Parts: sequence; C-alpha cells; structure tokens
Amino acid sequence: MVIAVLHREEVLARAWAAASRVVDPELPMLTLLDLGVLRDVGLEGAGGVVAAITPTYSGCPAMATMRDDLVRSLQAAGFDDVRVRVQLDPAWTTDWITPTGRAALTAAGISAPGPAPYRDGPVVLQLTPTRRSLRCPRCASSEVELTSEFGSTACKAMYQCQRCLEPFDHVKEI
Repeated sequence: MVIAVLHREEVLARAWAAASRVVDPELPMLTLLDLGVLRDVGLEGAGGVVAAITPTYSGCPAMATMRDDLVRSLQAAGFDDVRVRVQLDPAWTTDWITPTGRAALTAAGISAPGPAPYRDGPVVLQLTPTRRSLRCPRCASSEVELTSEFGSTACKAMYQCQRCLEPFDHVKEI
C-alpha cells in the first residue's frame, strides 16, 4: 500500500512537471504555471491525467492552444489518457502571476501588472482609460504615457516611456 501511494505521488509529480513546462502562446516567456492559468493537475482512474486551466478572460482565443499544448506535453511525458478541464471559478486574476513570471515579463520589455483592483459587487462600466501607476520596463522611469488601451492582445495596453521613448506593453490588472 505504501509503495502504491509513493508510486502515485511520483506519477503525479511527473505530470505536474510536464504540465508546468507549457508556455503561454501569447506570452511565451511565461509558463502557464507562472501566468497562474494552470490551476491543478491530478490523476484519475488507472493512469489518466486531468489538468485544470482558467482563462485570463472570457473568450480568450489562446485557450484552445493552451489545451492542445498541455495534452502534447503530457503525452510526450508518457501519459496516454489526458484531459484538460476549464475551471472558471474562481475567475483568473493578475495577482496569480508568480514573482518569477513578473520578472520574466519585465525582462522581455513588458510592464508587469500591479495589484488587481478589489471588487465587491458589480463592476462599474468605465468609459475613460484606466489610470495606472507603472514604470517603464527598460529604464524604470515613471514618466510614461498611455498610447492605446488595447495592445498586441486584449489583456495588454500600450504605453510609451517619456524618458527613453521606448514603447511597451503593459499587462492590464484584472
């Protein structure tokens, strides 16, 4: 019995390791684990693996690619029976990005999000750009200007540093 439990823990660790290597298709400097999208990896039945992922926002077009990449990575690690489950509750938040993920964003020239706004109740519709306190990922200047609320993906905004003049993406706080 103890041997079976140890073996199961080793198999689960192998599955977590395989799933943890999968990178985000839109932010390839981040793994799904560092992005906070990979929520769980578990064993099911006689050798099946179930990975749970949470989308960064409703309608995220990268979800199918994330699923396919997880399946491929787990199958390459020797797991034949792989299932990916989408977990919507709790909703993803940028607070789930790990410190390693935040450092990787900055190293890639992308401004990491600050703390997510606290919401208790309905989300108020805001028609003006969100005010954010952030720094240029290149020179660390706080003299930045919003150039577009929509960046290369829907979850990013475009800014330009007024000191070094470098344009950069900022991951929006959610």
